[in-house]
Amino acid sequence: MEYYLGVLQTIGIHALLGLSAYLLLLTGQLSLAQVGFFAIGSYVSGMLTVMVGWHIAPALMVGAIMAGFFAFLVGFPALRVKGLMLVVATIAFSEIVRLFFFNLNWRVQVDGLEVGPDSTQGFREIRYFAANGWEQSHVVVLIWSILALVMILLWWLDRVRAGAVLRAVGEDELAAQSSGVNLMMVKVAAMTAGGIIAGIAGGLFAHSSTYVDHHSFSILLATFAISYPILGGLRNVFGTLVAVIFIQGFIIEGLRFIGDYRNILFGLLIIAAMNFRPQGLVDGNFRSDLAKLLGLKPNGGSNDA
Repeated sequence: MEYYLGVLQTIGIHALLGLSAYLLLLTGQLSLAQVGFFAIGSYVSGMLTVMVGWHIAPALMVGAIMAGFFAFLVGFPALRVKGLMLVVATIAFSEIVRLFFFNLNWRVQVDGLEVGPDSTQGFREIRYFAANGWEQSHVVVLIWSILALVMILLWWLDRVRAGAVLRAVGEDELAAQSSGVNLMMVKVAAMTAGGIIAGIAGGLFAHSSTYVDHHSFSILLATFAISYPILGGLRNVFGTLVAVIFIQGFIIEGLRFIGDYRNILFGLLIIAAMNFRPQGLVDGNFRSDLAKLLGLKPNGGSNDA
């Protein structure tokens, strides 16, 4: 049972990370900076609960705000460039953050024990849940409750003017600008909101795993972050969750017995999706495809009706 709860934790955290990239992809920007914001949220929230003794809620909030603040700062210079230059710029930011925490050595005495980030040894004492009597099932409920809240907010955003503006910028920047849309402000707002979501995901990751170091925030994780919304599709937020469940639940965990061949399968999956489902797994035909798979009519009725 603990294994399955652990998988649910991973899916929930990765879904939040994917949703942080989903927002920016709506504006047509491909960013690998999400893992940097994820790392900021991890370390900041972890230090607040371990070194200062904060409750998990304000610690997650401050970690998210700090991640959003750096996303805001990065947004202005980074989003002045496009395409491959943006990818390079955001990779550079993520590496700067990773190397900063790689060199961070800040240890303090708490209850007679020395705790805190220890440079190359990582940050090992993030045990808030265990120390406060949380069961693993309680952690899963917390993660998925936050995920549900974020998905509801993004689903609502997609149905108001702000969501239409984001999509308009992603589909045709020139047309959006001619309609009076401030492209830079829209992109920076999307980057900031994505940073906040990634910061929350990072804080949850740090406290559920109890240990983080610079290896936790690799380029591979950044690649996963943008792969989820691309594979799931940008039609709605549920596509990202579907992609995370498929990749983390089926390929990474379900096919663990094939070892490193899972990475090859992941690459082939992305290539296949680009060719056969260019709009993502959850595209305009998803409902009818699902109905056929379940033996139902596209309108929801059964074939026997």
